[in-house]
Amino acid sequence: MKRVLLLLPTTGYRNNDFLAAAKKLEVEIVAAANYCHQLAPSWGLAPIMALHFDRPAQAADTVLREINGNLDAVLAVDDSGVELAALLSQRVGLPGNPTHAVRKVRDKLAFRRLLQEHDFLCPRFHHLPTGDDVRTLSPALTFPVVVKARRLSGSRGVIRADDAGALLRAVNWVRAIQSRADRDAEELGLIIEDFIAGREYALEGSLDRGELTTFALFDKPDPLDGPYFEETLYVTPSRLPEAVQARIHEEVARACRVAGLAIGPVHAEVRVNDRGIWILEIAARSIGGLCGRVLTHSLGMSLEELILRQVVAESLPISLANVRQGAAAGVMMIPIPRRGIYHGLEGLAAAQSVTGITGVSITAEPGQIVAPPPDGASYLGFIFSRAASPAEAETALRGAHRRLRFDIRPEYPAVIEASVPSPGRP
Repeated sequence: MKRVLLLLPTTGYRNNDFLAAAKKLEVEIVAAANYCHQLAPSWGLAPIMALHFDRPAQAADTVLREINGNLDAVLAVDDSGVELAALLSQRVGLPGNPTHAVRKVRDKLAFRRLLQEHDFLCPRFHHLPTGDDVRTLSPALTFPVVVKARRLSGSRGVIRADDAGALLRAVNWVRAIQSRADRDAEELGLIIEDFIAGREYALEGSLDRGELTTFALFDKPDPLDGPYFEETLYVTPSRLPEAVQARIHEEVARACRVAGLAIGPVHAEVRVNDRGIWILEIAARSIGGLCGRVLTHSLGMSLEELILRQVVAESLPISLANVRQGAAAGVMMIPIPRRGIYHGLEGLAAAQSVTGITGVSITAEPGQIVAPPPDGASYLGFIFSRAASPAEAETALRGAHRRLRFDIRPEYPAVIEASVPSPGRP
């Protein structure tokens, strides 16, 4: 039986999907997680379940000390564990991406420098060290600009600023977000770059010995122009001309090569305008949330099963050359309209009954504090569709979403106290 070390984030959406795929394939999973190291012992959890994913060297030492027997692969479920997975693969002699390559694509500043060095279309960008006054950069900026935390994902810590006043507010806000979310925030600083006009697209694929296979190219029908960049809709197949789709594949493949990525899942985000294709990000992991479920029909299996088959060198019962064929499909990451405490929803049955809808999965839990980007890093849930055309798949998602009504209440309800007259006054 194949044996895979799976790095399971405690807040991950896809843990159960990977575990179900492993069970189907009869792959033994050695679970590792990032539960709080102070609470884990009182819960009876082993040290391997309380790793610091953001301290790869320390976490790798713990894993190698705790596991028994050989491993056939190391796999991270999401972005938080990819660097640790690369380091562990290297230390136990398993195929994997070089640690420096994974680290480079995770860091927005290092990735921008890489793109610039290799003559990709790249916005002008500036590094703003922690503690530096952003006003010293203002003469060198052309508004609008986008302020970004360096290692966060999912639109967290990304804000557009259209003038100097908005820039100062954005920098202060993003610094606060990054300081809460990344223990290395002080040494990282921020990146400020020119805003890139155009529509966004996402490529989902996989590398094998440096060769990129594209599973899907997703349209993002909603314009993502800021000031915040919450993603909502992914629809495939893309409605872009085939020639443009081929160029996106080529540019992403070239970026992977120059970064040093050679194996495993790839998720890329690009913008397209009249100047060409701009690569926003490349991640050495698969698509986030539950969005991978939208590909099950075209792949003939879950995306998680496909990834596991590849890392344990199992044969694939499909031809990856044919994954674009078939009906259109889409997914909506249900947006969070405002910060507050989620209490529940109405209209679920009505949303599920919309023609073309194949599933609605609500992932928020009653009592959970929710917040939209740039602060938040989660969604209320996911809506899935299949239809004869991308336009129909998109229409179904929008129709289902209109039927859902979410009960989100303030964290601190206002209390109005009756005024008490002062002594001697009526």
